[in-house]
Amino acid sequence: MSVIEFRDVTKTYPGRGGAAGTTAVSRLSLRIESGSVTAFVGPSGCGKTTSMRMINRMISPSSGTITVAGKDIAAADPVKLRLGIGYVIQSGGLLAALTLLERVGLDPALAARYPAQLSGGQQQRVGVARALAADPPILLMDEPFSAVDPVVREDLQAEMQRLQAELRKTIVIVTHDLDEAVKLGDRVAVFGPGGTLQQYDAPQLVLSTPATDFVADFVGRDRGYRGLSFRDANDIGLQDIQTTTQDSLTGLQLQANEWALIVDAAGAPRGWIDATGVAAVSAGHEVAESISAGGSLFPPGGDLRQALDAAISSPSGIGVAVDTSGAVIGGFAASDVIGQLARQRGSEDHARNQRLASETGPS
Repeated sequence: MSVIEFRDVTKTYPGRGGAAGTTAVSRLSLRIESGSVTAFVGPSGCGKTTSMRMINRMISPSSGTITVAGKDIAAADPVKLRLGIGYVIQSGGLLAALTLLERVGLDPALAARYPAQLSGGQQQRVGVARALAADPPILLMDEPFSAVDPVVREDLQAEMQRLQAELRKTIVIVTHDLDEAVKLGDRVAVFGPGGTLQQYDAPQLVLSTPATDFVADFVGRDRGYRGLSFRDANDIGLQDIQTTTQDSLTGLQLQANEWALIVDAAGAPRGWIDATGVAAVSAGHEVAESISAGGSLFPPGGDLRQALDAAISSPSGIGVAVDTSGAVIGGFAASDVIGQLARQRGSEDHARNQRLASETGPS
């Protein structure tokens, strides 16, 4: 068991020249369950990184108690404590004079390369591998994916989820990205000004029921859209989509406001074309100039947020669903997603009313 618990923990840095000190963390109390992922999130200077670094005694609290597996870490030898805690930082923290060998989705051919010869994403994978090398029960991650581009970041997040499903470490990740916190965290701790904990909850509750005005402002006006990521889209009915290939565009008959999806030989989507685009191709214009880029694709097992994004980002207004090979299997409109959401909420309201009726009993 690797439960981590903060009990009324405060960290204050003394001021200079008689000036008042600065409180980085104020009376923090929370419990991080063994085998879970907890995301510390909040704006810069809110105490989230300080809180995480107190777990491995890189920073010592001014007051309060932190326990790991029920033992006060203040009484532990710092070296022995850190042997059981992996640590991943933003830049990977790799030593430029050493070659690296580990498996976290890296091509073995990269094993003999030096850090400067690896991409940012590859360096981060190695940084995670190094932190896991001694098989520590606890893993601390300080903005681990913030220095890479969005595509690599999403790939690294997926890799982390895969590793966690296999290893079940107790992970604390610090991030300023709410979407990342919601995606990765079993629970999310939102820190506010003065290092105060504003809310500590399951991510869907942080989005749907902000505990304070600060949390409501921090999660933003689109928190309802983010909350769709916790709703399945299994019951959205797929409709047939009119498809064509690039070689069959000339002579394709489309009505006004009608669209066709261009697919390749394997059935993967390559873009949309309407009647105007078909006419342009027939008149000799380049195909690339006549088609519209497709929106995001709805993957197998996707959620309602992905479904709605696929529909509203599509130039045709039709979300494209694909199978595991990337081939088109059907489509749906944004209204289909909203309808699914309404049905789910109706079922939830019915279940809640039944529960309340059973709890209150007959009048």
